[in-house]
Amino acid sequence: MAVDRKENIIVAAERTFASFGYKATTMDLVARLADVGKGTIYTFFKNKEELFYEIMNQFIFKIKKVAQNAIHDEDNFFINLHRALYSMLEMRKEHQLTIKLTQELREVGTAQAKQALDTIEDAILGFMEEYIRKSVVKREVKDCDPRVTAFVIFRLYIALVFDWEQRHEPLTSKEIAELFDLYLVQGLKK
Repeated sequence: MAVDRKENIIVAAERTFASFGYKATTMDLVARLADVGKGTIYTFFKNKEELFYEIMNQFIFKIKKVAQNAIHDEDNFFINLHRALYSMLEMRKEHQLTIKLTQELREVGTAQAKQALDTIEDAILGFMEEYIRKSVVKREVKDCDPRVTAFVIFRLYIALVFDWEQRHEPLTSKEIAELFDLYLVQGLKK
């Protein structure tokens, strides 16, 4: 029963944060949507920030799962990395909570919104860094600094998936894969 209530609170809080952002979300709103007393929320979470970070941790777990599911042993490093990255960025781009946090950061500059988005980015970079490290060991790519390589590849993807479409028609996954091949594969491929 307690687990169900806790899960209801988390679901209600995620919807509330996605609708109102971090700053405008109150525990009263969450309690109303979860159909529990405000005190019930505090039996599970110390404060709004702790509840928010529980939601962000669950989102990060989901985004890592999406990336892991995109890796297929029969495909090469570059196809897998493209598929994993594209899947993670699409999830981030389409998830209502991350959309609202991005808007809140741009309009209000809330520290918690920035920290949450940075944490998501760090999780993506961490996943990429580990995947690149394993691929270097397996000799699928040249010896390189996995951390720097993950950062460069991630920034290129951000530019192609998000920044490009600010001024142009969005690129398809296939077009991004072709550009990925053009700009990166030929330099890293053995």
